[in-house]
Amino acid sequence: MAHASSGARPPRILLRSAWQTVNIGDVAHTPGLLALLEKHIPDAEVQVWPSAVDNGVEAQIAARFPHVRVLKNTPESLSSAIVHNDFLLHGSGPKLMGARELAQWAEAGKPYGVYGITLQESDEETVRLLSGAEFVYFRDSVSLLRALEAGVSAPVVDFTPDSAFAIDHSDDAAARAFLSANGLEDGTFLCCLSRLRVTPYWDMYDRPMTERDRRDHAYNERMREQDHAPLRSAIESVVRNTDLKVLLSPEDSSQMNVARENIYDRLPADVQDRVVWRENFWTLGEALSVHARSAGLFGNEMHSPIMAVGHGVPALVCRWQEQTSKGFMWRDIGLGDWLFDMDDPKSVARIAPAVLSMAADPAAARAKAEAARETVHRLQAESMGVLAGALGTARRH
Repeated sequence: MAHASSGARPPRILLRSAWQTVNIGDVAHTPGLLALLEKHIPDAEVQVWPSAVDNGVEAQIAARFPHVRVLKNTPESLSSAIVHNDFLLHGSGPKLMGARELAQWAEAGKPYGVYGITLQESDEETVRLLSGAEFVYFRDSVSLLRALEAGVSAPVVDFTPDSAFAIDHSDDAAARAFLSANGLEDGTFLCCLSRLRVTPYWDMYDRPMTERDRRDHAYNERMREQDHAPLRSAIESVVRNTDLKVLLSPEDSSQMNVARENIYDRLPADVQDRVVWRENFWTLGEALSVHARSAGLFGNEMHSPIMAVGHGVPALVCRWQEQTSKGFMWRDIGLGDWLFDMDDPKSVARIAPAVLSMAADPAAARAKAEAARETVHRLQAESMGVLAGALGTARRH
């Protein structure tokens, strides 16, 4: 365990995180990183600089981490935070989401680090900000290579898995009630996650469609059968060859309808009888508690599988190019044969057999997930050690 306990007071960390709340994966980044800090640097004082903590997320953070302060999203709050804190830690996300705040912090001459992002842009300003960090950890090896090729030159430039692996939120009471109401028992069902190529934020936020939205919607319509037919095939294979049921499990608030229209309503009647469609969205805690009781996950999402493997539950990821390179972290933690390319027919053909294999040999699948979890724990402990060292340096200056 790493500590940063030298000096007269605890180190002060400003965590830039909490990007949005309509997706439980985005919600999970922040409490996952807070759990890592609590475990590895327990004497740190932590403040969270969020983009969004609505939909009950702020209350969830407060309940699990009562000593963490969530700041108001105002210029005055940021100014005070810059004066108060020793170190800014940028949390996991699809890119350098907090670049503006990072630039303001850097202007004050204080140290910062970046923890578990994907690199999409390697423009001059992004490279400059990343190179000025004490450390930069990318959550997939493709991003790491892209950063090195772009000239990112921080003292530590390396790979560490997404902080959502460390999430420990739970809502066992809600999970038990849901499973009981739907005839699902522990270990007797798989979870299937489906989504559209482009997240329909126009529906999720109930706003008028832009011209870009209309193009994205048309693209979703063109790709929906290609992206859902393999999942239906996997479900049919599981239901007809095992005793397991399947739960259609949402990761964001648009996916209940997506699962109904593209999977549930299109299954044969004999298969549909053993498939549960979840009608309402859920909290991070309930989702995690349900997934932890399943025999495994598969589908077109990333962060529910991340959280599942973080609890030793097997999970297969079916990705496409629009989802950035984050899916390649599966290969990086030893789960490369559980990663599938939905744009490659040969890879798609492997999905149903792999799901059936996971269902048919749960002990082997669990062992594989546990091995990946141990890899994640080791890498995250090492990166937390680097953070502890950077905190010690920050407090001496």
